[in-house]
Amino acid sequence: MSRLPPLYRPELLSPADRERLAQVLARIDEAADRFLGYPCSGRFDYTPLYPFLRYPLNNVGDPFVPTTFAVQTHDIEVEVLEAFREFTRAPRDGFWGYVTNGGTEGNMYGIYLARELHPDGVVYYSEDTHYSVAKILRLLHARNIMIRSLPGGEIDYEDLHATIAVRRDVPPIIFANIGTTMTGAVDDLARIRAVLADLAIPASYIHADAALSGMILPFVDDPQPFGFDDGVDSIAISGHKMIGAPIPCGVALARRAAVDRIARAVEYIGTLDTTLSGSRNAITPLMMWYALRTQGTAGFRTIVARCMDMADNAIARMRAAGIDAWRHRNSITVVFPRPGPAVIARWQLAVHRDIAHLIAMPHVEERHVEALVADLVRDRSQEGKS
Repeated sequence: MSRLPPLYRPELLSPADRERLAQVLARIDEAADRFLGYPCSGRFDYTPLYPFLRYPLNNVGDPFVPTTFAVQTHDIEVEVLEAFREFTRAPRDGFWGYVTNGGTEGNMYGIYLARELHPDGVVYYSEDTHYSVAKILRLLHARNIMIRSLPGGEIDYEDLHATIAVRRDVPPIIFANIGTTMTGAVDDLARIRAVLADLAIPASYIHADAALSGMILPFVDDPQPFGFDDGVDSIAISGHKMIGAPIPCGVALARRAAVDRIARAVEYIGTLDTTLSGSRNAITPLMMWYALRTQGTAGFRTIVARCMDMADNAIARMRAAGIDAWRHRNSITVVFPRPGPAVIARWQLAVHRDIAHLIAMPHVEERHVEALVADLVRDRSQEGKS
């Protein structure tokens, strides 16, 4: 890079603008210590990667194919994808993937591949599916039908069977939740495949949304089925959730045969166009690579076990206080009755209808749980007085 002086220098910032930045930082710092309702880890430190911020990094194009754009981290990205290939038990010679800007892009990519394979297919997804999926289906003009959910959040397999039976001549595209947004429920891939087998469906596609659980299930002793060897054709996993990052990110993995159908050669970048976006973040692969290299499988087993223990601690404290709290197996999402708006706002809780949840991410400590439970108890007592 040229050693010309930088265009943007701190001494050019006015005192008022410096104060503005200080105020924003103070607000974020204070809010980050009361961040319990959403699955984004706040426990990370990527200081050793700061020198990379001096360069206009761009991971344009297919990470597995050489490109004329050399200011990139494709080699690091491929190493990250190889780690996720192992986590999801994807075939070594038949998988493909790339680092995305988050779960929504990964889910869009999976549905896009499915629609290209089966242009007349119908997407089936449960009512507990993340809100972004309905938007994706509209954007892709994909035919779709919402399936009922069971009380715990799983897809209703009987409703799925009955609905597909009416359209047996149309390839079903199943959107499976490997950890639902509100309750952490995992759709049973074996039961879904049994539905398809019972109806003698000749062609189908299963995409798995494993935004949070994709970095939990590989590190527990008895995981629910979620990987390629369990029948999925593509999967989306977030990087800023369990791994943690200051920038939203994730991975999309798919069977290479499906990706080959949509690949296009682009002379301008000297590589294949196989991703949804053109220019892509080249910093987030470095962050995920750094986290995976510094922790390894053993480290993430420890992290996940601690999160499970914290979730159980929260449930025990809530139940001792008379609050009905629970979680699904292998989930760190603690579900409890919806509190009043003041508690929701203070702890940034996610709510839906009559429930709320705490997600025991790596940054959640016992002091957070203790303070939240105290607020929940006060909230209930005030509600009883009103």
